[in-house]
Amino acid sequence: LFCFPDIICPLQPHVFVFYYFRIMILKANNIFKSYGDLEILKGVSISVRKGEIVSIVGASGAGKSTLLHIIGTLDKPDQGTVLIEGEDVFALNEKKLSDFRNQHIGFVFQFHHLLPEFTALENVSIPGFIAGQDKKNVEKRAMELLDILGVAHRANHKPAAMSGGEQQRVSVARALINNPTLILADEPSGNLDSENATALHQLFFDLRDKMQQTFIIVTHNEELARISDRTIHMRDGLIY
Repeated sequence: LFCFPDIICPLQPHVFVFYYFRIMILKANNIFKSYGDLEILKGVSISVRKGEIVSIVGASGAGKSTLLHIIGTLDKPDQGTVLIEGEDVFALNEKKLSDFRNQHIGFVFQFHHLLPEFTALENVSIPGFIAGQDKKNVEKRAMELLDILGVAHRANHKPAAMSGGEQQRVSVARALINNPTLILADEPSGNLDSENATALHQLFFDLRDKMQQTFIIVTHNEELARISDRTIHMRDGLIY
């Protein structure tokens, strides 16, 4: 099977045509990262195309979350470049980088990190408010997203009144509010039971199919890795 140079093979049979027509939206090249004397990433490169769901797997300490944080501009590499839609993100000053992150990257974490004093609708709306968007338009989109994710009935509830699965769906809606280029998820189902985890994984694929969202997911969930378009394996700070 023929593969393009930036694609890890073998591909699932249906993915070949998918790759051919999809544009590259992420290209991280030769990423190194150390904390003191501890070398975490040792020259990692990764490319992702629009609408792709990529899982990153490996043992604890392999460097998965560090790589995800660098792609998400939450941390900076010691060496290497990260291009998102052709933008060299670490060439931006702090203000422009913060704005870029808010507008182009959505985050979903293992723990939802919803603000407990705010309702679901308010939590989802906050990134839009930070971006300076019109309040009425942001709240309208937030309600639409809550409806798509099946939690519109929880719009006026605070996190403590919601189940774990509902809280995580609200956090996904929050990640989507600014229509990001990339959604980065770090063990998003790690705190859910198997039923809610399966429902969340299916939600990611539904969002990819309906909204052309792109996901990079760090996971220990073997089923999610199996059904992803591509799985990247990491060990000792390297992709293998």
